[in-house]
Amino acid sequence: MASLLRNFWATPRFALNQDYKPQCIAKIRCLASRDSTLLSSDTVTVNGVSSIEEKEKVIPIDDVENGHLTSSIKEKSKEDIQDKLEPLWDDGYGTQTVKDFLEIGSDIIKPDGGPPRWFTPISAGPPLKDSPLLLYLPGMDGTGLGLVLHEKALGKVFQVWCLHIPVYDRTPFDELVEFVEETVRVKHVSSPNKPIYLVGDSFGGCLALAVAARNPKIDLVLILANPATSFARTPLQPLLPLLESLPDEFHVTVPYLLSFIMGDPMKMAMVNIDSMLPPRQIIQCLTDNLAAFLAHLSGVADIIPKETLLWKLKLLRSASSYSNSRLHAVNAEVLVLASGKDNMLPSANEAQRLASSLRNCKARYFKDNGHAILLEDGINLLSIIKGTSKYRHSKRHDYVMDFLPPSMSEFKKAVQDFRWYLNFTGSVMLSTMENGKIVRGLAGVPCEGPVLLVGYHMLMGLEVIPLVEEYLRQKKILLRGIAHPTLFTQLIESETNESSIFDMLRLYGATPVSASNFFKLLATKSHVLLYPGGAREALHRKGEEYKVIWPDQPEFIRMAARFGATIVPFGVVGEDDIAQLVLDYDDLKRIPILSDQIRRDNELAARMGVTVRRDMTGEVANQTLYLPGILPKVPGRFYYLFGKPIHTKGRQDLLKDREKARELYLHIKSEVQNSMNYLLKKREEDPYRSVIDRTTYRAFSATFDDVPTFDY
Repeated sequence: MASLLRNFWATPRFALNQDYKPQCIAKIRCLASRDSTLLSSDTVTVNGVSSIEEKEKVIPIDDVENGHLTSSIKEKSKEDIQDKLEPLWDDGYGTQTVKDFLEIGSDIIKPDGGPPRWFTPISAGPPLKDSPLLLYLPGMDGTGLGLVLHEKALGKVFQVWCLHIPVYDRTPFDELVEFVEETVRVKHVSSPNKPIYLVGDSFGGCLALAVAARNPKIDLVLILANPATSFARTPLQPLLPLLESLPDEFHVTVPYLLSFIMGDPMKMAMVNIDSMLPPRQIIQCLTDNLAAFLAHLSGVADIIPKETLLWKLKLLRSASSYSNSRLHAVNAEVLVLASGKDNMLPSANEAQRLASSLRNCKARYFKDNGHAILLEDGINLLSIIKGTSKYRHSKRHDYVMDFLPPSMSEFKKAVQDFRWYLNFTGSVMLSTMENGKIVRGLAGVPCEGPVLLVGYHMLMGLEVIPLVEEYLRQKKILLRGIAHPTLFTQLIESETNESSIFDMLRLYGATPVSASNFFKLLATKSHVLLYPGGAREALHRKGEEYKVIWPDQPEFIRMAARFGATIVPFGVVGEDDIAQLVLDYDDLKRIPILSDQIRRDNELAARMGVTVRRDMTGEVANQTLYLPGILPKVPGRFYYLFGKPIHTKGRQDLLKDREKARELYLHIKSEVQNSMNYLLKKREEDPYRSVIDRTTYRAFSATFDDVPTFDY
């Protein structure tokens, strides 16, 4: 096993300066470098394939002597390993920036004569129990530091290993493929039912595709950030010969040129700046960050000296050719992240090509980002993985068991993105205590799960975002919404493949409606948001505002009673205060072009098996999906009323007596309708129902959350 621990070069500065914590080289796992003997006496054989029996070690900063890591090794404490994450956990986004990338990069590039090797950033971990492996494959720089912004977040839910290719290493592309492939195969043997993630950044994207093509039977998930498979079509081709003839004394200018080609310095400098700060403070922080960034930029010349740059360009050509010739053999699940302002590669077009060429490929397009997308502001890699349902522990994604709750940074971003909507709707949330008293806020809703919130679905689900946001803000509990399965298919993907509200719904725990998912949510004591009216209620016709359209059968009562869930009926009103329905399904059916399009879309959904309630009769069975025509109004206000909690714990009669279950079902339905009737009447007494009145009050009196409402 000693052969697996190769010296990872560290400067004496790390030992002398205790305040400096290198984020990439202080912690090393027992992995082989390219030249090490991978299979030693400590290996075991599984099904005829040798596998390393891993022992995770930590090499502390204090154990650095004479510029090299010593052999003093400590066993990693298992006390820090968690089973799950709580909502609003700290993902560390913004605590490290491009400045850290350049500082750490300048320290690890010192030549040590060693081959390519794996390392784990010290900030990445410890991960949750049974977390999958994530291998980061770097771009042209080869440092392996490209995840510096994402290390802490990814390290909570992945075992993160980063590939470091020393500056003066000249390993050919095919040997790099073999090195990564050997690691993948060993890890697959040790955990055959777990996926292995390959995050390929630019050049690393070619490396990931090559490994996937050579191992079609291994469960791989590829995340490709502006992959260099399009290098043959780079707009910089005419400039490449000039680099070869550029005198050495002028190479110092190359880093400054590359910085503007590889990424957007402004976006890189914005990473750790809170956009909610006053403009003057934002400008000051941005100026400071840009100054620090430019001060370290000259270090890129050391990370990619002239000889290395020319070698990497040759490596890119061979990598692009190698991976493109084997795309047909890739069976892996692939997610491509493409930038719209990539000045180095035609990444947007390449994402479309890969999406059509690969068997299982999805793309996400970021129109305002540059080539070094993982180092720019606004890109949270873990959020993208979660929002596209790519995170899983086994061969298939489980929307309940594989779910990761939103972090604090994700919550802040969502609030920022939808602040205009939250302000316009100015939601008032009322709840009912056990003694029947109505209070403002969610104090009447129990905290101990399982809890089932059952209510009315407003037009197009307009009430969902304020409800989930306020529930998470007040109770620090995430509502898991039961949603139509169409929201989890390619049917709702936009033509531009940009991130959408549907990604955010998945990020915040939306789950496809099914008996098994409902069962698992209640079994895990979740707080579940259920709309029995479903799509029929959310896409209601004209004149059906605030009409409860539920099925005749008590669908959820017996399941709730089985787990002793507390049921909280609620009503919500306000859709007619912000929008007017001008074209409903009946209107659209009379327009031939639109009618044909709706029919084709719903037939396609049926062929994909994503329809619900096909065996039902009556009004609720008519769940035709379409996009209604609405006309915005000067915003009014949303009002929610959560009724008195209904406890099913110990109610065995609900499991055995169908009539008892039906009685409770009808009672809940009437409570929802009564809540809406109450709100429709009381909102007429609200002096701040209009957004204009609320804005005026807020300007002179209080924050938006403190705006009063009617007496209750």
